[in-house]
Amino acid sequence: MLYVVQTALELGFMYALVAMALFLSYRILDIADMTTDSGFVLGAAVSVTCAAVGHPVLAVFAAMAAGACAGYVTAFLQTRMGVPSILAGIITNTGLYTVNLMVMGWSSNVSLLKQDTMFTLFRDLGIGGGFYKLILAGGITMFAGAALVWFLGTRLGLSIRATGDNAAMVRASSINPAFTITVGLCISGALCALSGGLLAQYQKSCDINVGTGMVTIALASLIIGETLLGKRTMLRRIIGVVFGSCLYRFIVAVALRFNVPAAAMKLVSAIIVAIAISMPAIKEKIAFEQRKHGACRRRVTTGKEGK
Repeated sequence: MLYVVQTALELGFMYALVAMALFLSYRILDIADMTTDSGFVLGAAVSVTCAAVGHPVLAVFAAMAAGACAGYVTAFLQTRMGVPSILAGIITNTGLYTVNLMVMGWSSNVSLLKQDTMFTLFRDLGIGGGFYKLILAGGITMFAGAALVWFLGTRLGLSIRATGDNAAMVRASSINPAFTITVGLCISGALCALSGGLLAQYQKSCDINVGTGMVTIALASLIIGETLLGKRTMLRRIIGVVFGSCLYRFIVAVALRFNVPAAAMKLVSAIIVAIAISMPAIKEKIAFEQRKHGACRRRVTTGKEGK
């Protein structure tokens, strides 16, 4: 059971970076960014390619730069070319498929079995013992989360938040919404690619289809965190994103532990996503029924007292 929890936390921390990217684009900027799937693969492809030639640490920064470029393309199509945000993401997502194959040397799968990765280099330092993967993944995610909380509290970060709330008001305040959207989507793309880059080195491989369904998984993690921890402060919301991602991976790990067939895991993931997305409505319905039941009891009590 300890192994299941450890693996779920390791994967949860890495996938939390994608959820943070979706949080920034979807919750803060109010943009449905559809580049998440291919942006995740782009980060994995760049990370594996750079690590294969002996630069595993540089590979992560290269992956983030590539992800930021993908975000810039989406923002450019949206802000400069007048393409609707969801279509801009779909266009970039489609084009990235070929770019990812190109980065991987026109191969659908690349392996790092005989190369060093960030995780093996960290293990060789003798830190953490058998928990070295968890410590490294958790440390990077916590640092990224803290940096995101700090950034969203800066003047530029507040401008980005205001753009998502009311772009017209931001424009009237002499702030260029095209610039804030571009910065926001670049950071979102970098976080998404960072997640892919870490996962690729964690698994020592990259597949062209590794990012399939990443949008729904990240959205489920985001909603789980918001439902369970709330969204009163920015710090709590980011912690909720990480918690939701870890909980999602734990549920999947438990399903695998109980010998759920691999062919059925897509169904399990779909059920988890459906429940997660429905949780706010279910919670509201339960609260309504409780208020309704309480009102009925008060009427009955009042009626008895009147008699």
